[in-house]
Amino acid sequence: MDGAPSAALQLQQLPPTSSASVVSEGSFSYKENLIGALLAIFGHLVVSIALNLQKYCHIRLAGSKDPRAYFKTKTWWLGLFLMLLGELGVFASYAFAPLSLIVPLSAVSVIASAIIGIIFIKEKWKPKDFLRRYVLSFVGCGLAVVGTYLLVTFAPNNHEKMTGENVTRHLVSWPFLLYMLVEIILFCLLLYFYKEKNANNIVVILLLVALLGSMTVVTVKAVAGMLVLSIQGNLQLDYPIFYVMFVCMVATAVYQAAFLSQASQMYDSSLIASVGYILSTTVAITAGAIFYLDFIGEDVLHICMFALGCLIAFLGVFLITRNKKKATPFEPYISMDAMPGMQNMHDKGMTVQPDLKASFSYGALENNDNISEIYAPATLPVMQEEHSSRSAYRVLEHTKKE
Repeated sequence: MDGAPSAALQLQQLPPTSSASVVSEGSFSYKENLIGALLAIFGHLVVSIALNLQKYCHIRLAGSKDPRAYFKTKTWWLGLFLMLLGELGVFASYAFAPLSLIVPLSAVSVIASAIIGIIFIKEKWKPKDFLRRYVLSFVGCGLAVVGTYLLVTFAPNNHEKMTGENVTRHLVSWPFLLYMLVEIILFCLLLYFYKEKNANNIVVILLLVALLGSMTVVTVKAVAGMLVLSIQGNLQLDYPIFYVMFVCMVATAVYQAAFLSQASQMYDSSLIASVGYILSTTVAITAGAIFYLDFIGEDVLHICMFALGCLIAFLGVFLITRNKKKATPFEPYISMDAMPGMQNMHDKGMTVQPDLKASFSYGALENNDNISEIYAPATLPVMQEEHSSRSAYRVLEHTKKE
């Protein structure tokens, strides 16, 4: 009889202790989310400032004869230092917060670039023209800020330590293996259409970038988390999974940059920024939810509000980039096919003048060495007559008399 009440008292004392531990764990994960979000916001702000500083330096030295003159300026080196500092902050943020929270915060760099561009604009404008011209930028910045606030507020709190055992367990789980199989098949199909069928649509190229980027952020979070734990005293560098993740991180980042470079040669940078942000964020959140199980244990309301924050941020970034001017290329030659009566290579099958919109242009600053001799401009011989100084003097004297 005495043992029964004591057992009952022990059972009554267990729930408060477990609930207290759950509360402390939840508050700890919330603090880690806040630290990760602040690091990501700080990193993206600093990177945006660094890029604008370096761009300002290159613009000032545009007329310089020395192509490496920017190495001698303090502004360019300050931009490089700030860029490294910002990238370090973004890299460290993955170790503290879930992947689904850190990835959408890249909208901060778009907001910062838009604000910096408006502040340092060099054109003369009236207040009415300024508001009419940049109303989309203001609306986009407001929506992006609201979306970012919703993302930080309703982000998943499910975050675990990135130990070697946890990373290996997630890597061999059947949901992630199935996701990897689908992603590899989709990537191969897109790469086939892009390389073999010349499908140069911006969605195809940026979807390739997004698929590679999802693996980049997954591996970055694993590498950053294991490094932070190693710095804190729990060594994780002796696990082979760390080096596997590191190699995958570097490889996917390099190929991602290569596809982005190809896209920048064919499409406007503002279009790449908006479409790339939407696709990359969507695919990366999906990869994080499958690999790290970010949304396990979250209620439906938090998930819906998080999705709403993503949509609002997407719309804000789209409006900001939509308002940017498109760069008009300078043409250092006369448009011959625009002159009335001038024949081009499509008129009656006669090869007289190459068309301006063809892959090669007459007078354009392009390398036409691979063009066949049929379409190459003809070189006319120049006949020079030799005249003595006396004959030239007589001709001039005769014209004066006339």
